[in-house]
Amino acid sequence: MTTTHTHSRYLTLGMMLVATNMRLPITMMPGLISSLKQSLGLPSSMAGMLTTIPLLTFAIMSPLLARWGRRFGNEVTIYAMLVILAVGSYLRVVPSIALLLLGTLLVGIGADGGNVLLPAIIKDNFPTKIGLATSAYTVSMLLVGSLGTGLSGIMAAHWSLPVVMAVLSAVGLVNLITWLPNLKHNHREPVLPKETAIKSTTHPSVWRLPIAWVVTAFFGLQALVYYSMLTWLPTILVAHGFSTITAGNLVTVMQLSGLPLAFFVPTTAGKRHGVPIMLAIIGIGFIGGIGGILLPGLSLPVAVILNIILGFGSGAAFNLAVVFFTRKTTNGFETADLSGMAQSAGYLLAAIGPVLFGWLGSHVGWNLVIWLAVGFSALLTLSGVIVQRHATIYD
Repeated sequence: MTTTHTHSRYLTLGMMLVATNMRLPITMMPGLISSLKQSLGLPSSMAGMLTTIPLLTFAIMSPLLARWGRRFGNEVTIYAMLVILAVGSYLRVVPSIALLLLGTLLVGIGADGGNVLLPAIIKDNFPTKIGLATSAYTVSMLLVGSLGTGLSGIMAAHWSLPVVMAVLSAVGLVNLITWLPNLKHNHREPVLPKETAIKSTTHPSVWRLPIAWVVTAFFGLQALVYYSMLTWLPTILVAHGFSTITAGNLVTVMQLSGLPLAFFVPTTAGKRHGVPIMLAIIGIGFIGGIGGILLPGLSLPVAVILNIILGFGSGAAFNLAVVFFTRKTTNGFETADLSGMAQSAGYLLAAIGPVLFGWLGSHVGWNLVIWLAVGFSALLTLSGVIVQRHATIYD
């Protein structure tokens, strides 16, 4: 049974700012691409790397961060990642393509600290309030992530590019201050005497557990479908007769629609029928929301509805994955291990998915992409059903 660790009164605020820094430094970049092309001469071929690089760093760094959290403590490891994130953010302010790419790499490394270790922080410090703490974390992350692109674009229309990037990156500096009190309550994995360690029952590595792989499949499939749709849904909608502006607005509707689920999923997951209801929302949202695009004569009202239910599905899927990290493990270090494993594979798929879907759409047709996304969505729902039937990944 998990015991509550002592923690700073500022832990919740610090967590919410960490969650903000997990998305804002990444989602603000698409809104600045036009300005970057104009001021730096950034080639279009490199513009996509501003999103792909962080996703690849998530895939590579996630297992390492879980290990460092055990060795150095989750609180200290997160702070070190926040320092790296702040350095990377302000490197991008310097007008240089090389420093822009290097800064983006550091931002990806720094942001992944919260990705992997915040669920473990929640597990250790709020064992009786996991739902509420998870909601505060995911709502902050998804709200700022959804607004980041539009906000940066609006600011870039009135201010110079370096000023916009410096102002938006200031959240990282504030986070460095608010996280300092938590360093006094840093928790490392206890080192047991050899005799005690031999006698104690220890769980095997998460990488050897079948249910852990199913959790990984759940996280990976939701990331694959979400990021692929986020990238190509505007193009698919334009191919169905919508204007570029309308298509972009519909995708914004999809992103914002997932926000209520960031609160609803963690707070209801502990109830008897909470998770089955969420799995139904995921299945209907992803399969129905994506498959409905194939309806003949797709009208704007129908497209709005489809994007809303797709947003419901994506919001439920991401938040349920975080719930699985905390509820299917027995302590914070195990939570970090499972989170690191799942996010490593998940973000690798998220980085590959848009490239694969884009190639298929260009060479074979977008209808095949839609059917493929529907198939992955069905597998996502099935994997969630399997995970739900097990109390922990060790069953």
